[in-house]
Amino acid sequence: MSKLVVTVLAGGTLWAGVSAAAPKRTQDNPPATYISAADILATIAKAPEGRVSDQQIRHIDAGGHNAGVGVVQRPPTTSLGAIRHHKQTEVYYVVSGRGTLVTGGALSNARDLDPEGQTVRTLTGPSSVGGIVGGERQEIGPGDMLIIPAGSPHGFSEITETITYIVVRVDPEQLVELK
Repeated sequence: MSKLVVTVLAGGTLWAGVSAAAPKRTQDNPPATYISAADILATIAKAPEGRVSDQQIRHIDAGGHNAGVGVVQRPPTTSLGAIRHHKQTEVYYVVSGRGTLVTGGALSNARDLDPEGQTVRTLTGPSSVGGIVGGERQEIGPGDMLIIPAGSPHGFSEITETITYIVVRVDPEQLVELK
């Protein structure tokens, strides 16, 4: 944990130095997008009980690529379904709950999601679903973070208690609608 704190502080110091030398804000240099704890908690509270919920809070043009923040909640399960996002990387931060996430390997029985469907347009960009052959299993719980690169199949093989995580989505080809 102390390495993480040192890394964040070093990154913040570097960023502060760059920011101090940066010109005044213009349309090409927009301000940050603020997402309050209240926004996150309200989104979590809106999640329906007993089923998967994936709610985008914000998705912005971040200057040449898009970036989004959402909340996903998944109930307990022992079935492994997987998804692979063709162009989008995701970062998960687990807020509560526990499960086993399988990443990597190969997507089996792959089926492309409808390119005009809401999931593709507002959350994931072009993606395929199926199962996973191979891959690595990782038990995750509160406070854990994961980076899932574009093209990596991923899915939960087991969720022992409802898991809620914040997802940051990096959309380099700006394929997902802004919010």
